[in-house]
Amino acid sequence: MSTNHRLHEAVEALKSTRVRMTPQRHAILEYLYESLIHPTADDIYKALEGRFPNMSVATVYNNLRVFKEVGIVKELTYGDSSSRFDSVTTDHYHAICNVCGKIVDFHYPGLNEVESLAEHVTGFDVSGHRMEIHGTCADCKGKVEH
Repeated sequence: MSTNHRLHEAVEALKSTRVRMTPQRHAILEYLYESLIHPTADDIYKALEGRFPNMSVATVYNNLRVFKEVGIVKELTYGDSSSRFDSVTTDHYHAICNVCGKIVDFHYPGLNEVESLAEHVTGFDVSGHRMEIHGTCADCKGKVEH
């Protein structure tokens, strides 16, 4: 599905919940849907402050909270570091670079069985799972090799 189509669906989802579409809100959403870096709120703020000099970091956080509540953005929390935000809300996994922190999405459908197995083995009612692969991205690996 194209970025424009996904963005349009997100805007429609917001409208259906009666969330008013402000220029700042649309810009934040657009940045999220075009970004491949899983940005932090601060990343978004810095990218948009030139276009919206009166926008605060709090505005970005408040909008991200609304997007999360509507279900059009996922918040990724990793220990003590800042939350990152992901516009891809379908099941997928992340590879994270230990050097630069880049996060890359990947899909592996076989892992869907993990929840069923975990329920069977533990007796838990599983509500979800998250998998992260850690390593060195190609860009950082290339810098080390030179």
